[in-house]
Amino acid sequence: MRRLVANGFRIAIAILVLHVGAVTAAEWSPEKFEPTRDPARDVAAAVAMAESQGKRVIVDVGGEWCSWCHILDRFIADNPDIGALIGVRYVWVKVNFSKENRNQAFLSRWPKVAGYPHLFVLGADGKLVRSQDTAALEAGRSYDKPKVLEFLKRWSAT
Repeated sequence: MRRLVANGFRIAIAILVLHVGAVTAAEWSPEKFEPTRDPARDVAAAVAMAESQGKRVIVDVGGEWCSWCHILDRFIADNPDIGALIGVRYVWVKVNFSKENRNQAFLSRWPKVAGYPHLFVLGADGKLVRSQDTAALEAGRSYDKPKVLEFLKRWSAT
């Protein structure tokens, strides 16, 4: 009986951990650019997570209207090694820029963006490390894998 209770307790804890992890991930890293999200809160949560995990933060600025933003998402999804590198070295957070919400006050803390998507790399202290125009990472109608890998490796915390 004791073993059944202990196993039940372990299963309940595992389910709770998975649920809390999923909520936490959704809290700071939405799959889409959401005009209604609070970018200051999302980035602060990403910075706290990066600090606790020894990572850096990538702030991905763009919008659902942005074709190159979707191309970047697909590029990462289609290249598991790049996705894995991001997962190990970065906390990724999306910040919306659209006609619904330009997030001008929030984005004014960093250099002006020329095009979208635009990536800002932050240290675990929240300070700007790199402002990256993604046009420099493009190749044809997608992204250049060696350039993206070099960017991710060069600006990571490790």
